[in-house]
Amino acid sequence: MPQWDPQQYLKFKEERTRPAKDLASRLAGLTPRRVLDVGCGPGNSTHVLWEQFPQAEITGVDSSKEMVTEARKAHPHLHFVQAEAPDGLAVLKKPFDLVFSNACIQWIPDHPRLLRALLGLLSPDGVLAVQTPVNQDEPIHRIISEVASREKWKPFFPNPRIFYNLTEEGYYDLFSEISSGFEMWKTIYCHQLPSREAILDWYRGTGLRPYLACLPDGKKEEFEREIMSLLSEAYPIRKNGGVLFRFPRLFFTARPK
Repeated sequence: MPQWDPQQYLKFKEERTRPAKDLASRLAGLTPRRVLDVGCGPGNSTHVLWEQFPQAEITGVDSSKEMVTEARKAHPHLHFVQAEAPDGLAVLKKPFDLVFSNACIQWIPDHPRLLRALLGLLSPDGVLAVQTPVNQDEPIHRIISEVASREKWKPFFPNPRIFYNLTEEGYYDLFSEISSGFEMWKTIYCHQLPSREAILDWYRGTGLRPYLACLPDGKKEEFEREIMSLLSEAYPIRKNGGVLFRFPRLFFTARPK
């Protein structure tokens, strides 16, 4: 997995943090004593949890050394650990009353195994709360895939990015089997971005990373130009001069069986 760039990621901090705030607000009735934030990134979602549950002991965990370093610097009052989910979470002291994850699990394979492991970290009355992007059918992703599959680019990408999310029906059946109760909902965020270039800049911090990391410096700009050439039809300029950037996200909460 290529390195994460916290500063690039945080260029759209408000938009990336909004789903974490929305998910946390659905948990307002809880009073957890121990909280785990899986895939905490630079700590923006962990800070949301601290604001929501100031009485709790909160731990953020991420596989990226760069993200954990940034999180510790930005939020010195919180605790952060570098570890890979799910196997690396075994080093943590459990149980937790809340296991939270914002925009992380789409990068992790084998969701039946992953979600069983996350539920296994919970106390008997604990809650798992997850948000995962489900935007793989949006124009930006279709365009990236189309350009990456062209003959001139295919040799650079022997292992194209995989979206590990299940379908909604897949999650429904899985949680019916492994949890004592769950809720699931989808939200489409309609972000107002200033330009098509901003869409590309957003994806430099996430979905373009696996592709750009495979390209030599002289090819990165060329690859991005080919993507940009296809964005104009997919994202027309609106009356205010900006663009409408749709971003669907799937949410679920579940309790251990």
